[in-house]
Amino acid sequence: MTQNKEAWGSRIGLILAMAGNAVGLGNFLRFPVQAVQNGGGSFIIPYLICFLLMGIPLLYVEWAMGRFGGKHGHHSTPFILGSMDKRKFWKYIGVFGIFTNLAVAAYYCYLESWTLSWAYHSVVGTFAGKSQDEVSAIFGNYVSLSSAEPIIFWVICLLMNTYILSKGLSGGVEKVAKIGMPLLILFGVFLAIKGVTLHAGEDGAVNDGTMGLNFLWTPDFSTIWSAKVWLAAAGQIFFTLSVGMGSIQCYASYVKPKDDIALNAMSAGWMNEFVEVVLGSCIIIPISIGYLGIDKVVEMTKTGGLGLGFKTLPYLFQQWGSTMSVIAGLMWFGLLFFAGITSSLAMGTPCMGFMQDEYGWSREKSAWSFGAVVLILGLPTVLFFNLGVFDEYDYWAGTVSLVIFALIEIILFGWVFGMEKGWLEITDGADIKVPRIMIYLIKFVTPILLGFVFFMSLDEIITKATDFSSTPVVLSRLLLLGLWIGIALLVRNAYYKRIREGRFLNMDDIKSKNKK
Repeated sequence: MTQNKEAWGSRIGLILAMAGNAVGLGNFLRFPVQAVQNGGGSFIIPYLICFLLMGIPLLYVEWAMGRFGGKHGHHSTPFILGSMDKRKFWKYIGVFGIFTNLAVAAYYCYLESWTLSWAYHSVVGTFAGKSQDEVSAIFGNYVSLSSAEPIIFWVICLLMNTYILSKGLSGGVEKVAKIGMPLLILFGVFLAIKGVTLHAGEDGAVNDGTMGLNFLWTPDFSTIWSAKVWLAAAGQIFFTLSVGMGSIQCYASYVKPKDDIALNAMSAGWMNEFVEVVLGSCIIIPISIGYLGIDKVVEMTKTGGLGLGFKTLPYLFQQWGSTMSVIAGLMWFGLLFFAGITSSLAMGTPCMGFMQDEYGWSREKSAWSFGAVVLILGLPTVLFFNLGVFDEYDYWAGTVSLVIFALIEIILFGWVFGMEKGWLEITDGADIKVPRIMIYLIKFVTPILLGFVFFMSLDEIITKATDFSSTPVVLSRLLLLGLWIGIALLVRNAYYKRIREGRFLNMDDIKSKNKK
């Protein structure tokens, strides 16, 4: 059995990689759209409350679970969860932590490849002189696979991810994070300054860029108690922090037993919030509203953030002149690419950790196998994008799975593993004082809020699950179900393999063996 000897090279590398895991395309494309669709300032207050009451507790829990599992040699959620209680079913709950990463990577890498392609088109001048409708048509033709270009860029993106993963944590993931995250913030700051300093009458702008910020940050208290707004805010917290995926636990499992996790968790979490709330809100909304007005932007966001990001901004950048449009386009799609690849790399690590730990695979074999599986799983999202397969993957793997796993894992941590042991795990080696109120949030408040989110979403989940109107969508749903079952069978086989080899999940197993 080959031992998994991965480790982080530095603390800053760990924090940047963990922040990169959280900072993704949704920070710049999904968050602004959610804010616009839910009344601007009416959305920000519930969003920040959900971050404090759900996001931060879950960050502490997942970092603590990861480091605890790492002490027992586990680097993926099936056996991290299995090490926290003697009951055998927990390892099957942990299947979500591998399933979600594989399924999300399957469509996420395709979206990530768009940023590479659009950066290329920005540099070569494809959008120069084009009207907004013509730029929109370019995007429509692209996702309709009118040429081989989308496939080529997708394969290139998959190869890049796989190659970097094959170099390991310190030699691959950490190096990319140290380069990508600073560049992402640099590009974001530049574009944010351009966005908020727009003036009506200059470069074709009809409004000041600050009008977009006023819309975003002015609360409308008449709608702030809408359940729809709170559900949207809670959903965005899941999406932006990458909680409920299993990638945080995997990254944290490579932390040394006595190293800090409390300050690391907060550093990564608040860095993500800075990127999302400050940079994310200062780019796409001010620029779009500056040129198109509030009513037009609200109407356009009904189709999601991809339209503004890929169909509208390339056209608006052209208003800044030939040179600045190239710079802005390269920076915009460049920061989206760095946001995307630091997240997709995090999705590959739990899958690799599982195969290395349980089946003795080498790092290279694990990485290239992950790439091959993502290629196969992702093909339907590429070929049938316009038929809803992409959205189906996103709903079940990128939304429902996150809520289910987060709800169960926090119950495990707070009630089964127990807050006495859990608190010691969170605070052991901590470089900051964790407020004791976190005990009550983790044990009571966060599970109740997660349960509320799940309960309020139940009607939609049932409606989606019983919708058989589209054959490609139904087949993709069955493919995802088959993926979950397949991973569960691998976990089951790995468990019995451990028994045959005399390897243990946790200290309780060792004590039980000694008694016998």
